[in-house]
Amino acid sequence: MDELLNCVSMLAQYQYGNYVAQHVLEHGKPNEHSIILQELAWKIVQMSQQKFATNVVEKCLTFGDASERQLLVHEMLGTTDENEPLQATMKDQFANYVVQKVLETCSDQEREHILSRIKVHLNFFCLRVNN
Repeated sequence: MDELLNCVSMLAQYQYGNYVAQHVLEHGKPNEHSIILQELAWKIVQMSQQKFATNVVEKCLTFGDASERQLLVHEMLGTTDENEPLQATMKDQFANYVVQKVLETCSDQEREHILSRIKVHLNFFCLRVNN
């Protein structure tokens, strides 16, 4: 198990390896979940944009506890008002599913915060399309 957890980022990106990571998230021990979440959290945008790794990120959101989901959401929102990580995930063909899963699994307070950040981009996009 230690060997798997040491290369979870790599496994998550492969056609069959992502199933191994998903299985550990679904059936593994809480400390194994935490290791995977910690590994993927700081690169959530990049992993969400990968065809296979996006499935692992979604499982992290489904099977993580509230504090682990909060960490993933914090990383996805970024630290500036420009919302660059969120904007990148919303526009990506795979990562947009992660945004949807975040909205399904987060707390009401987090959902309101995320939706307010999304609305900024929608308003900007609508202005550009109409002009």
